[in-house]
Amino acid sequence: MNTEILGIIVMFVATLLLAVPLGRYIAKVYAGGRVWTDAMFNPIERLFFKLSRINPTKEMDWKQHLKALLTINLIWFLWAMFCLVNQGWLPLNPDHIAAQTPDQAFNTAVSFLVNCNLQDYSGETGASYFTQVFALMFLQFASAGTGMAAAAVVFNALRDRTTDKLGNFYNYFLKSCTRILLPICIIIAAAHIFHGTPMTFKGMDNVISVQGDTMHVSRGPVAAFVAIKHLGTNGGGFYGANSAHPLENPDYFTNMLQMIIQILIPFAMVFAMGYYLKRKKLAWVFWGVMTVGFLCLVIPTISAEIHGNPLIGKMGITQPGGNMEGKEVRFGSYASAFWSIATTVISTGSVNSMHDSFMPLSGMNMLLGMMVNSFYGGVGVGFLNFFIYVILAVFIGGLMVGRTPEFLGKKVEAREMKIAMIVALLHPFLILAFTALSSYFTAHDTNMGWWFADAAGKHNASGWLNNPSHHGFTEMLYQYTSCSANNGSGFEGLGDNNPFWNITAGIVLLFSRFLPIIGPIAIAGLLAKKKFIPESGGTLKTDTGTFGLLVFAVKVIIAALAFFPALALGPIAEWLSK
Repeated sequence: MNTEILGIIVMFVATLLLAVPLGRYIAKVYAGGRVWTDAMFNPIERLFFKLSRINPTKEMDWKQHLKALLTINLIWFLWAMFCLVNQGWLPLNPDHIAAQTPDQAFNTAVSFLVNCNLQDYSGETGASYFTQVFALMFLQFASAGTGMAAAAVVFNALRDRTTDKLGNFYNYFLKSCTRILLPICIIIAAAHIFHGTPMTFKGMDNVISVQGDTMHVSRGPVAAFVAIKHLGTNGGGFYGANSAHPLENPDYFTNMLQMIIQILIPFAMVFAMGYYLKRKKLAWVFWGVMTVGFLCLVIPTISAEIHGNPLIGKMGITQPGGNMEGKEVRFGSYASAFWSIATTVISTGSVNSMHDSFMPLSGMNMLLGMMVNSFYGGVGVGFLNFFIYVILAVFIGGLMVGRTPEFLGKKVEAREMKIAMIVALLHPFLILAFTALSSYFTAHDTNMGWWFADAAGKHNASGWLNNPSHHGFTEMLYQYTSCSANNGSGFEGLGDNNPFWNITAGIVLLFSRFLPIIGPIAIAGLLAKKKFIPESGGTLKTDTGTFGLLVFAVKVIIAALAFFPALALGPIAEWLSK
């Protein structure tokens, strides 16, 4: 077997073997059971709750959960904005990095707040150490903890009983950060330090290259940043090149480690649901649906990349490494292709190669991973997105067998379906509406005024595209798809650091993050209050392969109907024109 294929298989299997016990541990944490981290973190949590005057045992209904979630996120947004627009005079800035402009700060603060980490700036030159640690790295913990806490609320609502009390949001949030994210991050950061990733507050270092040139190499607290960047499916890079940078991802071992940890919690949350609800078979069905979707994207992408660029092949040039444009020799086309789909399917958005340089159909597969947005998905929120598809599939399945739709002993009625449909349609609406808007401006070469200016100072919209035709359209489609999926990766041929893209992308980020959290929590809260109906011979079984196939079909149909025309204008047309 090809050693590079073997490396991919090892990464995937290792993730699964770690995810099952981690899922059991997460379920125990959320259920209030005793775990090995109690001795270390119980005193810290008690101190936090005492100082904040929060009673972690006071249970909330679904509306109170949402109020707490949205309020605390607003406070975090304001803090991040303060740091970004004032970092020029704040401490821990040895390289004298200037403050970000208001529109860039808005985009950065929102993107890190919503677990997207879209970066319209280069990390080592756009953010000081103070901002990187106390604003951006903090938000990488907070946004991941928020998503996991929201999933815990849904788990609680789906238990076999009738109630409107669904635990305490602050308790779920803090435990997500202290009991799950922090311990694993410490281990991952230590491993990166031993492999050469910097962990310092010193400024740039001067290095003499092999050819005698003097280079200024940025350093910083990189190892800690990288750990939560991947474990929390955040994806924001300390350096502009993200995990393609040799200090952020030094070798193949760290590449494997980063690949494993970014998939780890999305896997584990599915199994946590199974252990929490005592429905392990259902968890395996859900994981199986996600895995089938993932394989349908990753296998064609690897195949396309390892066979190289056909236009280069027509020139008589051999490509033993496959399509290596935009890829690191350290990782090769196999590991880069696997990473590209994993990072877009799970909404991490980190890169170890440049997605803009992939083959057209590979780019389409990345887009599809974000368009479906629930083949594993981000920490916590990935399960919430999948939950919406489950509700739709339950309703369709119930109609097919002539019974009132039920899920886990609760009737799914008109109110839940309306919420599910709003959430399901919001995602394509945001992507397609804003892509159409930017495409209109580009096609008409609109003078954007202060909203946009290219490097030459011109204000016409065509200046934000470095590539024409189908590929240029794909760059714009990819940007809004990445925002709506809370992903953060991009086709870097797009000139996006300007008021137009910073503000419109920020709007998409806000709507696409919080409405898909509000919707599932509302549905779960409504279901929790309904009378529990024990399963009978006529109940639609949801822990079977048949139901898994139905969920998969619903995903494919919704994605195909909504996005095929846009994909046909972009990556498919580009592929056919080669």
